[in-house]
This record gives sequence, C-alpha cells and structure tokens, in this order.
Amino acid sequence: MTVPIFRVFFVLELARLALGRLLSFRSGLTCLLIYVWASCLAVGLWASTATVAWADVSPPAELFEVQCAGCHPNGANIIRRGKNLKQKALKRYGYDSTDAIATLITNGKGLMSAYGERLSEEDITNLANYVLEQAATDWQTAK
Repeated sequence: MTVPIFRVFFVLELARLALGRLLSFRSGLTCLLIYVWASCLAVGLWASTATVAWADVSPPAELFEVQCAGCHPNGANIIRRGKNLKQKALKRYGYDSTDAIATLITNGKGLMSAYGERLSEEDITNLANYVLEQAATDWQTAK
C-alpha cells in the first residue's frame, strides 16, 4: 500500500507545530533533547513512509486482498460459482499457468474487469503466481 508523499509532509508539519508549542514551556536543555528526539522520530517516519510511497511492487497477498478478494474471497467466485480460482476450475478453463492467469488479469474476460492499466506487469505476474500457489493448497492459509 502506498502513502502519498504530501501526507508525510503534512504529518511532519503538524508534528513540528505541536513540538513548537511543547518547547515553549520547557527549559533550554530539555527543549534540545525533545527537539533531537522529535527530529529522529520524524526522519524515521519519513524514511519508512517514503520507502513505501515510492515502491512499485506490492506483496501479492495484499494485492489480492485489495484487487481481487471482493469477487474471489478465498479463491471462490461470488458472481459465477463454477469459475473460481480453485485448481480444478483453473485447469478446466485453461488457466493453469502463470502466463494464462496473467493474461486474464491484464485483459479481463466477460464480467471480470481488466487490470492491465491499474497494475504493473510485475504486480500482475506476482499476482498470477500467488493465485497458482494458493490454488495448489486449495486456498488454505498456513496455521
């Protein structure tokens, strides 16, 4: 999941304003220590969020939850029951390879939307691999 960079700067600005209020009630050394602590915290927050904001590839499980699980919870299909993401159905309909699933994700088919313009090619390939891996375990989560 990405966080827009303007939100990071907004949070940092709010922290700076709140810190300014707090510092007006403290002595010099205490102010310095609080300022150093807050600066380290702000830089850490910015660095960790900036890494997320500029990342191009999302984890496949997260992508599935955001993009696919609305219609395919646990590999099912809430619109057409037989056309699910279970291994038997994938083989029956010719979607038992990464390339075939990636093509379906990219172009869509029938009632399924195309995601070629919403996801990167790498995200689509990772998502296709994830679907195959989950189908191999019958969509059972590790316990």
